Amino acid sequence: MVVNLSAQNGLKEKIESYKKVKLTTDISLLSEDEKHLLQLFIRAAEEADQVFWKQAIDSKQKFLSMIKDSFQREFALINYGPWDRLDNNKPFVKGYGIKPLGAGFYPADMTKSQFDSIPGKDKFSPYTIIQKSKYGKFTVVPYNLAYFQNNRNISNALLQASQIAGSKLQDTMLQKYLQLRSRAFLTNDFIKSDIAWLNMKDNRLDIIIGPIENYEDQLNGLKTSYEAYVLVKDMEWSKRLEKYVSYLPELQKNLPVAQIYKSETPGSSSQLNAYDVVYYAGDCNAGSKTIAVNLPNDETIQTEHGTRRSQLKNVMQAKFDNIMLPIAKALIDPAQQKHVTFNAFFVNTMFHEVAHGLGIKNTIDGKGTVREALGADYSALEEGKADILGLYMVTRLFDEKVLTEGEIADYYVTFVAGIFRSVRFGASSAHGKANMVRFNYFNELGAFTRDTKTGYYTVNIEKMKAAIESLSALILELQGNGDPTKVQELTKEKGIIGALLKADLQKLETLKIPVDIIFEQGVEVLGLAPDKGLQQQRAPLPKGVIKH
Repeated sequence: MVVNLSAQNGLKEKIESYKKVKLTTDISLLSEDEKHLLQLFIRAAEEADQVFWKQAIDSKQKFLSMIKDSFQREFALINYGPWDRLDNNKPFVKGYGIKPLGAGFYPADMTKSQFDSIPGKDKFSPYTIIQKSKYGKFTVVPYNLAYFQNNRNISNALLQASQIAGSKLQDTMLQKYLQLRSRAFLTNDFIKSDIAWLNMKDNRLDIIIGPIENYEDQLNGLKTSYEAYVLVKDMEWSKRLEKYVSYLPELQKNLPVAQIYKSETPGSSSQLNAYDVVYYAGDCNAGSKTIAVNLPNDETIQTEHGTRRSQLKNVMQAKFDNIMLPIAKALIDPAQQKHVTFNAFFVNTMFHEVAHGLGIKNTIDGKGTVREALGADYSALEEGKADILGLYMVTRLFDEKVLTEGEIADYYVTFVAGIFRSVRFGASSAHGKANMVRFNYFNELGAFTRDTKTGYYTVNIEKMKAAIESLSALILELQGNGDPTKVQELTKEKGIIGALLKADLQKLETLKIPVDIIFEQGVEVLGLAPDKGLQQQRAPLPKGVIKH
């Protein structure tokens, strides 16, 4: 049994550093059938949440039952386990040491040489886990068997949702996506459903669900974590974003790097949409909350079909109001605080996601994809690329008068304020490492200055432009060269929190500015009465799948 730590210093304060917000949207415009669809989506998301608990630590119920202290239990719910995700994964429950790099995807004591000794290619799949028998033998187990019952439940909910989409809503594209996604959870083949998801463009309701991101696997950067977003599209904002898609090929062509690093062509059917999220589950709900996603992650799909950048507008607004504005008031030069705007925050975040689809996907010397070449070092560098390349694109489009709202200072000052927000996520996350590298790089090049008397930061617009181009080129070259040693050198040198920055972050803590947000969410929060009439329909098992 995990031993109770009772009155642990600071744990109550850590919990209070997360601002609780209700995850809602206006559902008055939805039909009864659409409301049923939301309920089914949330049911599927709840199952995905259960799987991520298993991937992160253990069965949710089993793990929580061993913790008697109420503060520890509440903080464990935020972190999906006994490690503080925003404080370098420090354990806060007695009996737990350093978090295994491989989380629950591998045996906790597995070494790199043991992994390499496993025969076959299945061990490299993003949809398998490695288990160890009591005799020391390693076995590769596919997700559809490792999480059989949860996957079956997700599949059932999506299958029933597909029937409502087809027969009630007359939305054949949504129906096709849900059918294919339902089957994918039984076969581990998500490619067809990813493409179908990109092809459906007129649906008001959506669900992103599956094993998607590889951040949790810090051993090899291979295994993907379960997560889900239940979404309601903001039609008006989505229409505003459409015009930017046509500029992507030109932006790729003009990246500030040698031609060999930008010769790839991004998918021409890339999409930008805005949504209100009504439910988070799994990986995206652990610790800091995602505010935008760029999917699918598969490089081949990205090249041939493009990606969809989904801006999670209601959550972005909550973070801006509760976190960004107070940070700006505390740390940004009062003369520049007017430049911290929600529009700039929204646009910077949007082009972060756009930047994931640009740049280079394959190394220049045939080592394979950048993801394969860099392994566990890929995620932090890719997040750094998306941040800085996104700001480079904002600069280009503003100069070309495609972006017309506000001043360029809005985007730069808001970006710097955003660094302080994201650096608080800690060194354990890919986003946190990327932010620290960028902060120190900008500091060295004079992109901003800090007044030693007041502690306020002032952005130098011209030096910021130069730093943006320089760092963009550096990261694209590191990716294209595919040398993890060089990436590690950059992270070791610049991915650190210095004394002054540490003092600034302490100031934010003293002012009790929230670190991030947590949600009140679910059918009751949305005002949807639980519908006991929803059928428990079973998805048919594909051939070759045996129930375990």
